[in-house]
Formats: sequence, C-alpha cells, structure tokens
Amino acid sequence: MRWRRGRRSQNVEDRRGASRGGFRLPTGGAKRGGIGGIGLVVIVLLALYFGVDPSVLLQGGGQVTQRQTQPSPQNTKRSAAEEELADFTTTVLGYTEDSWKVLFKQMNRTYQPPKLVLFSGFVRSACGAAQSAMGPFYCPADQKVYIDLSFYRDMKGKLGAPGDFAQAYVVAHEVGHHVQTLLGISQKVHEMRRSVSKAEGNQLSVRMELQADCFSGVWARHADEVNKKKTGQTLLEPGDLEEGLNAASAIGDDRLQKQSQGYVVPDSFTHGSSVQRVRWFKRGYQSANVRSCDTFATNDL
Repeated sequence: MRWRRGRRSQNVEDRRGASRGGFRLPTGGAKRGGIGGIGLVVIVLLALYFGVDPSVLLQGGGQVTQRQTQPSPQNTKRSAAEEELADFTTTVLGYTEDSWKVLFKQMNRTYQPPKLVLFSGFVRSACGAAQSAMGPFYCPADQKVYIDLSFYRDMKGKLGAPGDFAQAYVVAHEVGHHVQTLLGISQKVHEMRRSVSKAEGNQLSVRMELQADCFSGVWARHADEVNKKKTGQTLLEPGDLEEGLNAASAIGDDRLQKQSQGYVVPDSFTHGSSVQRVRWFKRGYQSANVRSCDTFATNDL
C-alpha cells in the first residue's frame, strides 16, 4: 500500500503497557453447549478473530472472572517495527474516516468515527475484558475498535495472511462493524437474536460478518480511487488486493475449524466460510456501493 502520505487519525487511544494481568475463562458452567476446558479456549479463538464483541462467546458458557490489575507506566522501549505498525494502523484509520465521511454524506447521514484502542496483552472495554489472543474486535457499547499489534504477526505466522493490505483489511473490517452500529443494523440484529434459536442466531452473526467484509471492500475501492485523484497513484499496489482476499479466506470458519479440530461444523459458523468472506469482500470492492452489501436480503451467501 502507498500509505505513508496518508493522514494520521487523531481518534486513537494508546493503552499499550497501561495494565498487567488478564482474566480467567470459566471452568464451571462450561457443560452447557458441550464446551469445556481447552474446547472453550478453541471456541474463543475461532469466534473472535475479527469478531464484533468478545462477550458474545461467553453466552451459555459462564462468565469472565477478572483479576484485579493496577495501571503501570510504560517503561519498555518499543521497537521501530512496532512503532511503524502503530503509525500504519493510525493512517489506515484515517483513510477509513475520510472514505466513510463521504459515503455517509451520499446517504444523507453524518459519519461519527470510532476510537481505535491500541493495547498489549489485555484490555477492558465496555463489552468486557479481552486478551490479545482473541484477536481484534469492535465493541458497539463504547464504539471503539480494539487491536493488539501483535495480531499482525499472528496473521503472517499462524494464519498465512501476510502483507500490509491484509492488515488494513483487519482495521477496515472492524470499522465495518462500526458502520453497522451507526446505520442501526447491529441493534436490529441483536433484537432478532433474542427470539431465535442458537443455529438461527449463528446465521445472523454470519450475515453481520459478511456485511462487514463487504463494507471493507467498499472502503478499499473508494479509498483507492480518491487517492488516485489526489496523487495520481492508486492507494493499492499490485498484489494488495490479493493480500486482502487471502486474509478474508484465511479467517473463514471452515478453514479455522479444520485447522483447530480437524473437521467442520457448518451450523456453528459465526463468521462465514472462506469462500463467502472472499465473495462479499469482492462484491463490495467491485460495486463500491454500500447498498450492494445487504447480506440480510439474500438467500445466496
């Protein structure tokens, strides 16, 4: 990506090193739903890669037991590589702000950008406590995107999804959940989930995730074209789009389940298959139209 000339967002909270400690996953009550011990940890990892709300996974599985932690100053010097990742993430957030401001104006709405929280190891949000192993997430209760920069390393080493645009896709996807909140979609889905079965609730979650993928594709196309008008060059370089599609494929429910447990359970999908995630990202990118991302109005995901 040609990102270095981009505007750095000011909507960033840097909490790296602000606290120590973490939380314990529940051991009691885990029998409900047939998940317990290591199995629950696996579900945590699968459910929260690019998830909306880390507290959702605890529904039916007990509650988080928090350890009290005390704030501590950041005395550790950060590497130049980590600082560049922070700079990159802040810049990508700026690109999302610029694009969604225009896209919302086209819908006769006003875009209110989310806050981006950088953390290391452990963080508390209005949606509950989370560890970095859970992956990036968006909390609708405080309208903030949370990310531990070490996740980028995991994308490359554990998920096989390297590249700067793959990382930008992470941010854009979570911002896509913020867009859903602003448009009232998240609230409607939350209400619908109260009156349906677990399987139907999972299907609603899949549609939410695929829509966020589509929104990230819309953003990528818009930011690409705007950058070309301003600088004469596209934001995306050759190979970037492929990086994004590879990242979307890498975090498909079927692929993650196959890697972690050796088999796939479609009824338990909460984010969509690799094919579905790629398809909806491409739909958003090719159409550059928010209206093309209505995953709730189709039977063909």
